[in-house]
Amino acid sequence: MSESVFFSHVTVGTNDISRATQFYDPVLATLGCTRRYETETYVGYGRAPDGEPAFWVVPPFDGKAATVGNGTHVALNAATRAAVDAFHAAALAHGGSDEGEPGLRPHYHADYYGAYVRDPDGNKLQAVCHAPE
Repeated sequence: MSESVFFSHVTVGTNDISRATQFYDPVLATLGCTRRYETETYVGYGRAPDGEPAFWVVPPFDGKAATVGNGTHVALNAATRAAVDAFHAAALAHGGSDEGEPGLRPHYHADYYGAYVRDPDGNKLQAVCHAPE
């Protein structure tokens, strides 16, 4: 695991695991992530080679409806700007909605290239590449 990552995992809620996996399988594949663990009610995604799930999609454990956090989003690293573009396109093609088209965000830093989407449950996601073109 990279020392620059300080979290164990990220979890987003869903009210429909089947719909969520139809969204996340192709969208996270654009960033090199695949389904690494699953049950009937939740899935975990990870990157090769270790494949440890670090991104989980689950119905809330308290049994209440999944809702989104205002001001909350999950930013996922992309190796290239093309991967950011592919992430955004895949999200829109699989039931997501646009929250910010791919492009430079120089107010963060000169090479910050990102895109924002919402999944079918309304969770806000971002793919970001920090490398120069």
